[in-house]
Amino acid sequence: MSSDDPAALAREVIDSNRYMTLGTADEDGRPWVSPVWFAQSNYREFFWISSPNARHSQNLAARPELAIAIFDSQVPPFGAKAVYMSASAEQLADDELTRGIEVFTRKSEADGAGMLSLADIQEPAKHRLYRAVASEHFVLSQNDERIPVDP
Repeated sequence: MSSDDPAALAREVIDSNRYMTLGTADEDGRPWVSPVWFAQSNYREFFWISSPNARHSQNLAARPELAIAIFDSQVPPFGAKAVYMSASAEQLADDELTRGIEVFTRKSEADGAGMLSLADIQEPAKHRLYRAVASEHFVLSQNDERIPVDP
């Protein structure tokens, strides 16, 4: 994909990767990064399942702002294609769970991981469903610069 179309590059990177890295911080600003398997909707909403006891989940409960990076870690040096996002995240509840699990399950089934249900993400299950809504997207240019995009 040519960098002549940064929005297309952003979509390609998001569509071709299964994991994104969440950059969170606790109440005191101590940073933490975590890779999570994700599903997306309209390149703006990103869903994942985590334990509420995970460090990144606890950080998001205290401070919902986060950064997200999606990239292919298998490319040779200086060949990176990456998407960077600023977002706000939350653990989903009530009515939001149904739509969120539909998006997540569609991707899960397409990737061969099977179907999930609401029972998999509600008490007494160990995991919960989270959503980040991106407010900014950037792609990495061939000159190692961040270019703002609207995918």
